[in-house]
Amino acid sequence: MVHRRRPPGDEARRLWQHPESILEGVGLAPGETFIDIGCGDGFFALPAARMVGPRGRVCGIDIDAEALDLLQEKAYGENLDNIVLRQGAAEETVLCDGCADVVFFGIDLHDFADPVRALANAKRMASSAGVIVDVDWKKEPLPLGPPTAKKFDPDYAVSLMAKAGLKVRTVAESGPYHYIITAVPGR
Repeated sequence: MVHRRRPPGDEARRLWQHPESILEGVGLAPGETFIDIGCGDGFFALPAARMVGPRGRVCGIDIDAEALDLLQEKAYGENLDNIVLRQGAAEETVLCDGCADVVFFGIDLHDFADPVRALANAKRMASSAGVIVDVDWKKEPLPLGPPTAKKFDPDYAVSLMAKAGLKVRTVAESGPYHYIITAVPGR
């Protein structure tokens, strides 16, 4: 089991990370299917559910049952009924074959025991035109996030994606503390 240091509350986090902008930047659109790997209590999943709308679907995967319960409670509070949650490890969980328009890792790829296997499962869930997105911490001393030694630099993350059979399309900065990598299935 992976234990994560809990990030600050959503309001504080929004000062340095804006989920809607990130999701718009990767092209998330109404009617699409979005899979959030390591969704936690929904920092990205809830905005994604609003963006994909009632004809879209958001699937969240996390090992933390309490976080999933909190996400479900928030979704009910907003009358979002397009969210489906599954408790499980990313290395062991495949929700579908080729169903997702976006498979998303939100500052958590470094947390998985086997990130290549988690990425391979993401590839399997992505549609042929789908995109796999990794937003993660810059590998440098920062006032937030995990210790520097635990973080992946972008080159290493790209190498993990290649090992999982993904083709990287873009690597870019994403705010003061993160980078963002977009990849496609290398079928």
